[in-house]
Amino acid sequence: MTCIECKKELSYLDHKRAMESYGVELCSRHKERMDKLIRQNNTPLEAIQLYYGLKQAGAHPMLEWWDGKKSVDIAFSRVKLNIEIDTEYQMLTHEQAMDDLEETMHSFQNGFTTLRIPNTLIKHYLNETVNNILGIKEGLRANIKAI
Repeated sequence: MTCIECKKELSYLDHKRAMESYGVELCSRHKERMDKLIRQNNTPLEAIQLYYGLKQAGAHPMLEWWDGKKSVDIAFSRVKLNIEIDTEYQMLTHEQAMDDLEETMHSFQNGFTTLRIPNTLIKHYLNETVNNILGIKEGLRANIKAI
């Protein structure tokens, strides 16, 4: 049992606390960093799980990346891919949907692609979600090289 970030050997208690909180192995120092991030940015738990799923798959995502206007849950800045986790997907009103669409339009006008992923997809299909995101990322990378 080692920390996914620093590879430090974990005590049983550190392992248990991190797994109960985030479902990933983190030392107490990195768990505290995630706790602070959640408090400051209201980061969804599923964003943290997806972030570490992408890292374990060999990708290099950024968590809570500032895009110049707002904080994005996860980003791949080199391919201009922003990922937002929708936690209240079932209770989406038409006003929220329009706001989301307008934010996506502004991102797209600035050259960014924004994916909105329901939190339930990450809860139940994390590996498939990671694989699809990696495929999208590679497609964007290929398009950038073609231009």
